[in-house]
Amino acid sequence: MLLPSRCLRTLMLALCWLAPWLGSIPQSAHAQIENSAFPVLQLDPSARTAALAGSSTALLDAGAGAFFANPALISPEAHRRVEFSWLNHLSDISAGWMAYGRDMGTRGTYAAGIRYLSFGHFDERNDAGDKTGSFSAADVALSLGGSRTWQSTLRYGASVSIMHASMASNGATGLGMDAGLVYEDASRGQTLGISIHNVGVVLSSIGERSDALPTDLRIGYTRRLAHLPLLISITGYRLHALDGGPDGNGIIARMLYHTRLAGEFQFSEAFRVRLGYDHRRHDELKVASRLDLAGLSSGLGIRLSRFSFDYAFNSWSSLGGLHRITIASTL
Repeated sequence: MLLPSRCLRTLMLALCWLAPWLGSIPQSAHAQIENSAFPVLQLDPSARTAALAGSSTALLDAGAGAFFANPALISPEAHRRVEFSWLNHLSDISAGWMAYGRDMGTRGTYAAGIRYLSFGHFDERNDAGDKTGSFSAADVALSLGGSRTWQSTLRYGASVSIMHASMASNGATGLGMDAGLVYEDASRGQTLGISIHNVGVVLSSIGERSDALPTDLRIGYTRRLAHLPLLISITGYRLHALDGGPDGNGIIARMLYHTRLAGEFQFSEAFRVRLGYDHRRHDELKVASRLDLAGLSSGLGIRLSRFSFDYAFNSWSSLGGLHRITIASTL
């Protein structure tokens, strides 16, 4: 079924509004994102989104942490909602999130959150290789966002973040902004969203390298099937600079390099099962000599009274897997 004309007009207006910003964004998207001094900004905002292959800019969620995926997703349902997430990354790397939402009626709905990423401790050695001590490396980001509804179907929002990365005695600091739109067609069970992330400046860099923010333009679409308890989601990401992956990729592979596909089986409000696939992650992490599950994700969600629990597993091939947990409650 074709999208409503109002929805398409909204998208066109959003792209026109974003055009001046996109013209100033570096086009080497892969290098910009992979070499960013602030990898904490690239983490999935919750176990639910991680199980669905990654941040979906159109995935409606009552959690306060949804504004990390798109500030326009902050909804009145996030009022007094507190959310904690934890990630057991590879090796000694770990990460965590905390977010809180507050609805202010006609003045909009707001959320605040903190994200951290710890790389653990490392030995410090002199030129001769002798251990002289140890040091740690970590990222932290503080964010504040808000959203408002226009004509009941369109929601718009923005957020600002201050980030700091530290490595031993060196540090980097940056300021960033996210902005987004979400159009919801409740009668058809579909949602369309567009957002741009991490547009800002790096105030100081680590050492002599030139750091950049991992800017990302995303467009997402979700639809709940009429005769099956399944919510399907498709998200296009890194759309401001289409690299398409390795040279020699065909047109389908180039498109998949910027696409995340996912489905959520909504058996009830209390129990949901999720699956997702990220082709870029699969292609970058796979071991060519065998069948590889890299890029696949799965998870489940459980709701009990005022509490909710979400779990996600992301396969990183022979490197291992990532486990995420999100716990939320209404105060």
